[in-house]
Amino acid sequence: MKNAFTMIELIFVIVILGILAAVAIPKLAATRTDAVAASMANNLATCVNGATDAYMMDVAFDVDSDACDDVRAACFDVDGDDNTGILTVKDTADTTAICVAAHALANGRLSAPAPAGIEHHF
Repeated sequence: MKNAFTMIELIFVIVILGILAAVAIPKLAATRTDAVAASMANNLATCVNGATDAYMMDVAFDVDSDACDDVRAACFDVDGDDNTGILTVKDTADTTAICVAAHALANGRLSAPAPAGIEHHF
């Protein structure tokens, strides 16, 4: 009767676990990057909606809201010109994986024609 595993059995188990870890860890990191980028793109949409709502009510863009501060601190530059009624959204030069993914998401979301008075610079 066998009471323990042999050395070769233990080595095979360790090798298999190493291969699984090598495959799973990069996928988990990419998933996190995608989630953060989606959050940034969502914050951009919230910022744009809030700024345009404020402009429609007060004829002044509110680009100093919390949502816009989060966006400007990250991957986008948002600026509103109250005189012309143009809200400008630009990508920053940040080339981190998160910002590149957020720029791609935002470009996809904002690729439709912009409403009157809103410019998208990507």
